[in-house]
Amino acid sequence: MHVGIIGLGLIGGSLGLALKDMKLIAKVSGYDLDKNNERDALNLGLIDEIISFDEMKKSCDMIFLAIPVEAIIKVMQNLTDIPSSTTIVDLGSTKEQILRSCPNQIRNNFVAAHPMAGTENSGPKAAFKTLLNGAVVVVCDDKNADEFHVKRVVEILSHAGMKIVFMDSKSHDHHVGIISHLPHVISYSLVNSTLKEENKRNILLLAGGSFSGMARIAKSNPQMWSDIFKQNKDNLLEAIASFKNELEICENMIRDEKWDELKDWMQTARGLREIL
Repeated sequence: MHVGIIGLGLIGGSLGLALKDMKLIAKVSGYDLDKNNERDALNLGLIDEIISFDEMKKSCDMIFLAIPVEAIIKVMQNLTDIPSSTTIVDLGSTKEQILRSCPNQIRNNFVAAHPMAGTENSGPKAAFKTLLNGAVVVVCDDKNADEFHVKRVVEILSHAGMKIVFMDSKSHDHHVGIISHLPHVISYSLVNSTLKEENKRNILLLAGGSFSGMARIAKSNPQMWSDIFKQNKDNLLEAIASFKNELEICENMIRDEKWDELKDWMQTARGLREIL
């Protein structure tokens, strides 16, 4: 099988490394608007070759879209002339808007998947072979795609060591809004508030594991995450409102010196230890 990857950053590059290890994959080709990314991906051995977008449409059996979610919607409109045998897989972090925007001509070919993996780093140099191994990948609204393409995607992602979960796109966007997107909002907010209150020297001297851990994801790509926030706006606003409510509860208990209640509130949160 000849596989193409559009977008050669962290996810696309790591996928390329995983695909190159599979016996059922004959060749992994790449394409990126950023020609520096193309050069780096090729030099780092993330892919076998660079080909043009048009060549990828003609020659690849499977095309992965490892690009920002707004870019996925744009690129889909230029894939309507692919053969019916070509599988298209989007790897975006949102799903409802992407699926609504999918042209009818390629809906049978199109499989919406979200690998729950990543780091705060971006670009081809951040890619590594084991990023996807052991990670959950959510496949959304699979009943609207041809069974042939769904089975092909499941086979490839399973060979990459991923755990497949099926979910409707509405539920997916609701859940990731809370579990994935809200933590990024909190991290960006924490870092911005800290930068307004503290100088760089104090941050460097005093930032321990708690601050560093929470602030880490604020190093993520702003373009990618602003696109995600845009597409999942309603779910994210609901998640922010819920978080603000809990923050207010905490604030009131501290102000009113309700230390026993505060301790019980914290103990409830520790229940997470039974899950993670």
